[in-house]
Amino acid sequence: MGEKLIVIGGTAAGLSAASKAKRVKPDMEITVFEKSGYISYGACGLPYFVGGMIDSPDDLVSLTVDQVTNKRGIPTYIHHEATKIDREHKTVTVVNLDSGEESVHPYDKLVIATGARPIRPNIPGIDADGVYYLRTVEDGIRLKAVVQAEGKKRAVIVGGGFIGLEVAEEMALSGVEVHVYELMPRLLPFLDESFSQLVRDTLEQHGVHVHTGCGVEAVLEQDGKACGVRVTGGEELAVDFVLMSIGVVPNSELARDAGLALGIKGTIAVDDELRTSDPDIWACGDCVQMKNRITGEAVHVPLGTTANKQGRIAGDNVAGAHDTFKGVLGSMVTKVFDLYISATGLSLDQAKKAGFDAVTSMITKGDRASYYPGSRDNKICLVLDRKTGRLLGAQGVGSESIAGRINVFVAAITCGMTVSEVNELDLVYAPPVAPVYDPILIAASQAMKKVDRQEG
Repeated sequence: MGEKLIVIGGTAAGLSAASKAKRVKPDMEITVFEKSGYISYGACGLPYFVGGMIDSPDDLVSLTVDQVTNKRGIPTYIHHEATKIDREHKTVTVVNLDSGEESVHPYDKLVIATGARPIRPNIPGIDADGVYYLRTVEDGIRLKAVVQAEGKKRAVIVGGGFIGLEVAEEMALSGVEVHVYELMPRLLPFLDESFSQLVRDTLEQHGVHVHTGCGVEAVLEQDGKACGVRVTGGEELAVDFVLMSIGVVPNSELARDAGLALGIKGTIAVDDELRTSDPDIWACGDCVQMKNRITGEAVHVPLGTTANKQGRIAGDNVAGAHDTFKGVLGSMVTKVFDLYISATGLSLDQAKKAGFDAVTSMITKGDRASYYPGSRDNKICLVLDRKTGRLLGAQGVGSESIAGRINVFVAAITCGMTVSEVNELDLVYAPPVAPVYDPILIAASQAMKKVDRQEG
């Protein structure tokens, strides 16, 4: 009989952990319990499913229960919620949500990959019918039904983060009148102010109504159904439905109740090997505390890329390895209509708070040779240390190519490069894809002028 591993949570982190552990130790008896009805899906595709670009929820599904259970040899159960971890007796209590039946399962090792859930603000009307969230496939199916229904509709999106803005685009393209309310003074405040304004301008040019410095204080309801919102200042707006998109909180209650140590924002505390305060329990994905690669400070950056990487590392370590997760830069990319937005590393404010003598440098440059048809401007903002020239952060807006360019800066920051070293990179050139001096090189050479030569 092999060791018994139970994995709680079956999406990106959980399934990555289970699959990796099984590959390394084929005789390990692994069981996965997932609370929802889907075990492996592209959550980042949900806005585009809601908008109709992706037709069926099955198109988002990477793996089915049958594939994992029968082909990978990992028994996997949906609609099964783990309700208690008994560390002393090394058991997990699980409830079958379809039948209500409770069962107790012994483990030798345990992986917690319970993810995160949308924040539900404590405001009047929050439980009204017509208030939606977008986190799971089931959420997407419910939201898509109302977005794609016949007739003119008006919707409020509470929160101007990446998910909120992606859904705003898709709703607007589906013929919905969209109002976005963001409590912060501007959209995506980690971006340079001019970039934030460009995002807002793009949304408004496509008919999305953007309200910043303004929050939703209540959902108005009639016969239990959402019919409007009351915003900061008391103004009321009649709506057909509301999407709450103000961030997530980690699902760490199971770990907390089991006595495991917690970190910032209620995350599960883990070491570099993703082990919790219990040597036989690992945790990974959106429920755990992470480390910023530049500052070393504890952060919570719940992203699918991170969850997949952490899952593989946790699974490897469960099987006896000692791999480490080095941390995150918070690299991200999205698009709003025809504007692509990408960022990595520290913003100017974050860099200053971390103790760096930080400055920014900004450039605008075409993404291909000026004479080649279809060239579009890339605007790039670099954050660097004035004394050393070390690159600390990069942001970009413009064409689809901005993602690849920010990825180069991701590599540079990870390697601790200075802007002078970035400027020496031997980058590719061909008129259809890049000018002879790539926007990356122009950005780096301009940033070099901000470095204090006497101390650098």
